[in-house]
Amino acid sequence: MVSKKSKSEVRAKKHLRIRNRFSGTAERPRLSVFRSNNHMYAQIIDDTVGHTLAAASTVEKSVKAELKKTNDVEAAAYLGQVIAKRALDKGIKEVVFDRGGFIYQGKIKALADAAREAGLEF
Repeated sequence: MVSKKSKSEVRAKKHLRIRNRFSGTAERPRLSVFRSNNHMYAQIIDDTVGHTLAAASTVEKSVKAELKKTNDVEAAAYLGQVIAKRALDKGIKEVVFDRGGFIYQGKIKALADAAREAGLEF
């Protein structure tokens, strides 16, 4: 009988393949996105030294207060605006987008589009 891998195992393997292709540098850090069932998280990471330069998530009180739900497309779009604003405040204009093994549609696409509209380039 053929056994099927779980979605989380498939996503984790896909994420490793993506991470082998690129990494964040000081000039162009990596915008990493993680989506759980209830929340979304976004970080801007410099992989050369292993530091998180900026972060935002729907768990934060300031972000959560602006949202009706923390796990829908509107929440993802708002999170994209927040992370872009925090990155621009730190002087980061260009990033490499790491979708974390998730399919580029729905919430991931909404976050990326909102971050682009807010001024990040990728």
